Amino acid sequence: MQVIPHLTPLIAFHMTAALVAIAIGPIAIWARKGQTLRPKVHRAFGYAWVTVMVLAALSAIFIRDGQLPNLWGFSPIHLLIPLVLAQMFMAFRHLALGNLAAHRKTMVRLYINACVIAGAFTFLPGRYLGHMVWHQWLGLTS
Repeated sequence: MQVIPHLTPLIAFHMTAALVAIAIGPIAIWARKGQTLRPKVHRAFGYAWVTVMVLAALSAIFIRDGQLPNLWGFSPIHLLIPLVLAQMFMAFRHLALGNLAAHRKTMVRLYINACVIAGAFTFLPGRYLGHMVWHQWLGLTS
């Protein structure tokens, strides 16, 4: 029998930060694409995206899953925390050095890996969000 975690304040905080990051990331990317550049929009949404990504990464440190294989409560998904923070550091380092192409590439890659791909894994039936979507909302699994 599979145990679905309850929505604790910590999980709600982490999930909210992650969902906001998924929603505003494309706006920050869009604001610097094409012929019309929107630097104020890009900076505002970029800083907001970085803030919620850091909050999501840091809050994930305190979320434990005893169901998955783990070491001292840390499961393999916790490896994303240092990866996200390191990529964030590299993106700002590229920016400080004036390497805008590397900054853009790092941030787009970070959005795809941390928001899109990792986010897709949260919809697995055994995860909280997956259970909510597949069982409670759609009634597809028991």
